[in-house]
Amino acid sequence: MSALRAFLHHEASGGYVLMATAALALVVANSPLAGRYFSVLGYHLGFSIGPVSLDESVLHWINDGLMAVFFLLVGLEIKREVLDGQLSRPSRIVLPGLAALGGIAAPALIYLIFNAANADSRSGWAIPSATDIAFALGVLALLGDRVPTSLKIFLTAIAIMDDLAAILIIAVFYTAKLHLGALAISAALLMGLVLLNRRGVTALWPYLLGGLLLWLFVLKSGVHATLAGVALAMVVPLRKSPARPEEARSALHRLEHALHKPVAFVIVPLFGFANAGLSFAGISLASLLDPVPLGVALGLFVGKQLGIFLTAWSIVKLGWADMPKSASAGQLYGVAALCGIGFTMSLFIGNLAFRQAHLIDETKIGVLIGSLASALLGVLVLRLCNPNGPDEARLERPLFDDDSVEEPA
Repeated sequence: MSALRAFLHHEASGGYVLMATAALALVVANSPLAGRYFSVLGYHLGFSIGPVSLDESVLHWINDGLMAVFFLLVGLEIKREVLDGQLSRPSRIVLPGLAALGGIAAPALIYLIFNAANADSRSGWAIPSATDIAFALGVLALLGDRVPTSLKIFLTAIAIMDDLAAILIIAVFYTAKLHLGALAISAALLMGLVLLNRRGVTALWPYLLGGLLLWLFVLKSGVHATLAGVALAMVVPLRKSPARPEEARSALHRLEHALHKPVAFVIVPLFGFANAGLSFAGISLASLLDPVPLGVALGLFVGKQLGIFLTAWSIVKLGWADMPKSASAGQLYGVAALCGIGFTMSLFIGNLAFRQAHLIDETKIGVLIGSLASALLGVLVLRLCNPNGPDEARLERPLFDDDSVEEPA
């Protein structure tokens, strides 16, 4: 199975599992099991080895520990796509790249319209700016052949760029007070991993062992620990295989292939179960109009679709890029609406932006409403559109040509 098909398959299937676990979390959080659910998430686990000790809640182990593996996979995908994949040529980046920027800026602006004057909540401006690729591809998979593969690749490219932007945003805006000693050790470990790469070491175990130590000291440094996963991904060796993608078996490909299933079917669903639990007790219709849930929901539902669709449509009309192969304007709009599904990364950023429990709960409300509305609108639009879009605006660039971009894992 090619890397592209494997990626789409795993992400779509993982999206179903994520939907189920998020729904289960909501049920449990509003059942007699709610007390035990929140108690387990708050239970502390830790260890001490010499001068190094950690004592974190189960929720933090999931968000800071397991999600580092998720970010490692994201980093591997970004590196492969930029160096040897869909995004390896500037011509392939124009349409999804600029559309992704529109889809990041518009939701942030809408959120700030409601929260700019509030010092407690304006730090959540990045919450509605991310697309949950697992959820979105899972919804697309439900539509079968009604959506051309070119648009699935378009959505994937946008989500990859969203993830890259989210990584930069987390590094710049959501980094706590720095501890220079731990940061210096982290830098030394990273340089050691770079040296391994330069010396041609292709075995994975030195990188994984170094990455574990890197995660520990990045956590201690004040930089968010999940960024250690991204840093590790950047030094895992990639051997390019132009014209022979079926032979792509470098260390990066091996690690990416090994991580797809556990991340899609275990780590992300577990994150969803741990973070989607929201008690509806005390929530009224009036509370849905508070600045945070309103800004998040409208940012995802309105900002995402308008930012992506209007930017992409303008680029096509200006002649800077072609419409994705066999896709209509209506289908492009439907996919733009699906990009408003912002579950995983939106909840993750919400946990970084806020420390107050009520603001985190309001973030969950906004994410759930905005994502659900975006999913319903996207499905409705795509079902109403002719499944066989016009062919006159065919794209010659490989980004949207299914036969030319596939690459085995």
